[in-house]
Amino acid sequence: MTSILSGFEYDIFISYRQKDNKGDRWVSEFVDDLKTELESTFKEEISVFFDVNPHDGLLETHDVNASLKGKLKCLIFIPIISQTYCDPKCFAWQYEFCVFNKLAKEDQFGRDIRLASGNVASRILPVKIHELDAEDKVLLENELDGVLRSVEFIYKSAGVNRPLKPTDNPDKNLNKTYYRDQVNKIANAIKEIISGLKNPSSSIGKYTQKDSSNISKSSPEPFESIAVLPFANMSSDPEQEFFSDGISEEIINMLAQVPGLKIAGRTSSFTFKGKNQDMRTIGELLNVNHILEGSVRKSGNKIRITAQLIKVADGYHLWSEKYDRQLEDIFDIQDEISLAILNSIKIKLFGAARAAVFKKYTDNPKAYQLYLQGRYYYNKWEADGFKKAIDYFNEAIKIEPDYALAYAGIAYCYLTSWYYKYLPPEKCLPQMKQALQQCLQLDDEIAESHLAQGYIKMYYEWNFEDATIELKKAIELNPNSAEAHVQYALCQGLLGNNTEAIKHASIAHNLDHFSLMINFVVSTIYFMEGDHNKAIENGRRLIELEPNSYVGHFIIGRGLMGLKRYEEAVPELEIAVHQNYSSVTLLYLGLIYGAMGEKIRVREVLEKIEKLVSTHSAGNLDLGVVYITLGEFDTAFQYFEKVIEKHEGFMVFLKYYIRYFPEFEQDPRTKQLLEKIGLPY
Repeated sequence: MTSILSGFEYDIFISYRQKDNKGDRWVSEFVDDLKTELESTFKEEISVFFDVNPHDGLLETHDVNASLKGKLKCLIFIPIISQTYCDPKCFAWQYEFCVFNKLAKEDQFGRDIRLASGNVASRILPVKIHELDAEDKVLLENELDGVLRSVEFIYKSAGVNRPLKPTDNPDKNLNKTYYRDQVNKIANAIKEIISGLKNPSSSIGKYTQKDSSNISKSSPEPFESIAVLPFANMSSDPEQEFFSDGISEEIINMLAQVPGLKIAGRTSSFTFKGKNQDMRTIGELLNVNHILEGSVRKSGNKIRITAQLIKVADGYHLWSEKYDRQLEDIFDIQDEISLAILNSIKIKLFGAARAAVFKKYTDNPKAYQLYLQGRYYYNKWEADGFKKAIDYFNEAIKIEPDYALAYAGIAYCYLTSWYYKYLPPEKCLPQMKQALQQCLQLDDEIAESHLAQGYIKMYYEWNFEDATIELKKAIELNPNSAEAHVQYALCQGLLGNNTEAIKHASIAHNLDHFSLMINFVVSTIYFMEGDHNKAIENGRRLIELEPNSYVGHFIIGRGLMGLKRYEEAVPELEIAVHQNYSSVTLLYLGLIYGAMGEKIRVREVLEKIEKLVSTHSAGNLDLGVVYITLGEFDTAFQYFEKVIEKHEGFMVFLKYYIRYFPEFEQDPRTKQLLEKIGLPY
């Protein structure tokens, strides 16, 4: 067989150690299952080379030229990584893995390619069937020049470390993985890589000057990218943490305005706070080619800031500097650091672009410190944090009445408190609108203010046309805002503009792919589009990223529900409820039970949600949806009319809740209900 691309012998080469295929012949079964999955994934036939000889070494010889002539000239190399594969004496390791790694780097595509989403993927796609010893992992990562990214087929429990089998119960597996889903994940990864190889224009990004008049155009990939790691707080007072975090965030915000520069989102960069990890590893994880790190020491009115710019590819320090100044010099220091970075990576700024990067909203160091404290508490993303943040923003405004960013901060705190039901609408929306109006009057060129406007237009006023305008404006002002991209994607998804929704969800994920909020919303877009397997895949990655957060299990449970795998969905949602006892998680548990016909269990969920109503953490929408599952449509519509009256934000997702209940979906009152919020039915 030949490859689907000319000049290659095979599409896929499966590399393994023969001893790993003895006994139950796991590798052979996996290859057969993968071939079956590929048949349902690709329209064309995909060629797979898999040597079934029972001995180590093709043709039972170590004559690589005779054994492997032409066969390693393939598009994708899949090594089955076991406890014995990573061995310099292993034929598969020495003559397949290492040889392909060298060949791929030298062919017309290169080993690492850029996908249509903007992410970078290796043509080496490891399948891991055992947890590895530390020295084996080091050997692999040294050969790969980076961290090992693999799709895991591991069954793990107390004292057990073996390959995952199709019949294994995921509930008894500490890794909680499904064999069938992992095979599907491999097939989808192959599809993305081959698509990138077939369309080289999407593989090699070229930056051109952005045209902000129409964000629907394909976003070009910048030449340069950077992550600003949180500066270390070297002050004797831990309470000064807000200041070092704030300096880092301000530099991120400044660099975000630079045309042609991609900057990793704050959440992703701050994932590495306090972690002593290799810069090249961090750079690869964040998909950037430069990293800025530094430290801040503050004592009274004196500050010392150190900063250094590192090139990810070789760990070389392009620039470093130490600043011993007075507190009032903080604005100059930030400018100098940003300029030094841009000079080091050969980016020049002129005219409006330069003015946007170095724009100042206050010259008062005291007001600025109060603003940074407000941002510090806002970023904790907690109800009490929002209250403290508002107090600090108000203190900053007392000193600097025209501090537009502080008004934007207040608006955002009230908006988020309403959106996540930390406060009832009457206690936050009037204050939010007042602060937002003040911000816009002072400065109409702040991305956050238009993003907040987009939120309120979409979730409260249900004016999707105006929401689209505001969110486009936010992206125009800050193309590096992952939140602006993801909310624009949600808005377009609700309007049925699926292509636009997926595109901007991908941009958001690429900008800040360690953010739980971004991942949650991206998964919601996949759920809305009916791509449940993609959502489940994202959920599993989130569990690896943050096992103590409910988000991953919630996404998986919701995705399994979309696939009508209700029995599998229940334990995932139960974990989500345990980790985050709220009406959001309870609502989906009620939906699952309703779809399964378990009305007694639905009523138990209903009682729990009703108890939350008095705390403002549950609303009429939650109750109405659960009544749908009980078949009590009249009661459900009574609650939904209250939702309309109070403009509860999550009403925009109603049509996605009800698609599991055809009788309600077909009720003429449902169409009227959706028309009231301006959504296509």
